[in-house]
Amino acid sequence: MPTLALTNFNIVVSVLGGWVSLFGLVSYLIKENFYLSEALISLLAGVVVSPSAANLVRPLEYAGSEENLSAITLYFSRLVLGVQLVLAGVQLPSRYLKKQWRPLSVLLGPIMVAMWIATSLLVWALVPNISFLHALVVGSCVTPTDPVLSNVIVKGKFADHNVPRDLQRMIIAESGANDGLGYPFLFFALYLIKYTGGAGEEGGAGMAMGLWFGETWGYTIILSVIYGAVVGWVAKELLHWAEERKFVDRESFLVFAISLALFIVGTCGMIGSDDVLACFIAGNVFTWDDWFRLETIDDSLQPTIDMLLNVSIFMWYGAVCPWHSFLDNGVIPIYRLIALGILVLLFRRLPWVFAVHKFIPQIQEVRQAIFVGFFGPVGVSAVFYLYITLEFIDSLKVDGKQRADVENLEEVVRVVVWFLAICSIIVHGLSIPLGKLGFYLPRTLSGRVSGAASTDRDGAAPPFRLGSRATTFVTDRLRSRRNSSDETPAAAGAGAGPIQPVYRIGGTVIPTRSADIRNDLNNAGDPAQLDSITAAVVTGASPPAPAGRTIRFPDEAMHGGILNEDDKE
Repeated sequence: MPTLALTNFNIVVSVLGGWVSLFGLVSYLIKENFYLSEALISLLAGVVVSPSAANLVRPLEYAGSEENLSAITLYFSRLVLGVQLVLAGVQLPSRYLKKQWRPLSVLLGPIMVAMWIATSLLVWALVPNISFLHALVVGSCVTPTDPVLSNVIVKGKFADHNVPRDLQRMIIAESGANDGLGYPFLFFALYLIKYTGGAGEEGGAGMAMGLWFGETWGYTIILSVIYGAVVGWVAKELLHWAEERKFVDRESFLVFAISLALFIVGTCGMIGSDDVLACFIAGNVFTWDDWFRLETIDDSLQPTIDMLLNVSIFMWYGAVCPWHSFLDNGVIPIYRLIALGILVLLFRRLPWVFAVHKFIPQIQEVRQAIFVGFFGPVGVSAVFYLYITLEFIDSLKVDGKQRADVENLEEVVRVVVWFLAICSIIVHGLSIPLGKLGFYLPRTLSGRVSGAASTDRDGAAPPFRLGSRATTFVTDRLRSRRNSSDETPAAAGAGAGPIQPVYRIGGTVIPTRSADIRNDLNNAGDPAQLDSITAAVVTGASPPAPAGRTIRFPDEAMHGGILNEDDKE
């Protein structure tokens, strides 16, 4: 007799697969027309299926205990960060960290310190009965900017149209590097708490600073940089060697960066070093000569893996987030928590980036400084450091019991960091669509009223479309220019009608260099080339570029690869 097998595995796989499929059906509309990030949508989906709502996904039941659930969330976050940061390093051009070390040192030095101190002061001021050392712990968890949430401003149509390429790369490099550099800020406070607290262990501040310099900077940071660089360089040379001898097929070549990330996360975890920073360094060294980046520039496997991990991790966060503790906790009332979230979003990063933006060549205008200062999201990296902190606090025990000076610190860190991460995901996820709608809607509506009066009796005004871009007039004029070469001036003038008004919501938040597209259009003499360029402008894609791939894999004949005429026999 057939029976329903409502096992946890079947339910979780069904929910995840169903959500990815449903989201995929409207993913382009959500991300490219409404500029909503997959992180925000997946977080909300996780809330819907969580025990607080539909109760389809029950993380605590799967884990068996709070300790196991914390460990699962920590390892899942490590995995996602490791893969994301290898891919972030691969995206950067050749020798990027060496060429741009000056602006990066500003962002990773004074800016990170200012973000840490500013956030800690706000936590100290608004969370009752907390010491400044404890506030430093909370501030260090949310100091790094998140590479996953940063994708909304460095990838996709919005980034291509509004964020200069140099600025995109700087944001990628900063978010990749500062994730791993959160350890010194965190363990500076944790070691001081351990050795100088009310029931601190022997050694005092001297022991704390010795461990901070020796273990945190020496073993965790410097070793991870060296290890990541060595592994990345060896991986690059081995892949070169295998490709030259035609030992590697196309699938293995494309997935190599993902497998490299898994290897580094595992090996760095075994030796106890900073796997997050090692992954970013390895990714950048791996493509130090730009070879791998150019060969995979048209590949969709890495973005696909990236998307699957993003959707999965934020669904998990939506299900495991302690939503009830925001209202019911013993450390901070909800009105203070909301005020803290608003103040952190405003003062954690924006004033400091604005103050030093003249020292960063990629930030050329005041509007760009405000933009970069505001978009410093808190996400996966904050949750990662949250569970690193909880693991450390759990070890501070006397006679098997939690030390009295840190008995409330665990709840403070858990509630505040989770709330700040959720605030950032929501606010930064909605900032672009709401900002564009609020800024351009009044202009669009007034333009439509005035434009309707100027249309002739037989002509109809173009439709009003949310999310569409004003590109049709460009392509129409280009096509008419090309077609008019076969007509007489009189005939062309006789058939000309009034120019239809163009309405749009959207536009450039940051002025970009539009001269490149304009030059491509003006220099396009071949009709087919003109058609491809104008199609790219209409769809919001980048203009077509010459093929950059030079590798021909042994199995490409059966997989539809690129072959030259000599191979077609």
